[in-house]
Amino acid sequence: MQNELTTDEQQKQKAFNNEMLPHLDALYNFALRLTYDSTDAEDLVQESLVKAYRFFHSYEKGTNARAWLFRILRNSFINNYRKQSRQPQQIDYDEVSSFYETIRSEQSDTTDLEDKMYRDMMDDEVSKALSRLPEDFRTVVMLCDVEDFTYEEIANMLDVPIGTIRSRLHRGRNLLRQQIAKYAYRKGYSEEQG
Repeated sequence: MQNELTTDEQQKQKAFNNEMLPHLDALYNFALRLTYDSTDAEDLVQESLVKAYRFFHSYEKGTNARAWLFRILRNSFINNYRKQSRQPQQIDYDEVSSFYETIRSEQSDTTDLEDKMYRDMMDDEVSKALSRLPEDFRTVVMLCDVEDFTYEEIANMLDVPIGTIRSRLHRGRNLLRQQIAKYAYRKGYSEEQG
């Protein structure tokens, strides 16, 4: 039994790869900022890509593929969060029983480059300040200021009016500015420069 793809399936794959895969890095970065865990971010991106492929027929070719993918990823993140918050926390007994031994055998200096880079990123005062923003503000600030989406694109992704996006962005930026004021001053920035 051969699992050869039909011509239509091959065309769908090619179109999907051309339209969606160029945005994979940006999608992963956004997922990482939402989850704060590289494994969870990878899972979220994979889940989002599967959903995007499944519903690729509803994507209008030539429109903003990046915004479409970000919307799918954000909705997946919210759905997963809601699902997890309704379930009681589960603990693997084998993990708990060997926890003490694992902690004792771990060394504080790791050679894993990704761990070092991620730890450095999380130690950054700006990233910490961004993570402390309420989710609605953090999401809008990240989509606008980090990912360079327009207000219209963000409003479409989040299903809220543009006025709400502007308001959240203004309030989010103000909260972020307050949190990093001392850091900015140490780096040589002042209120007059902004």
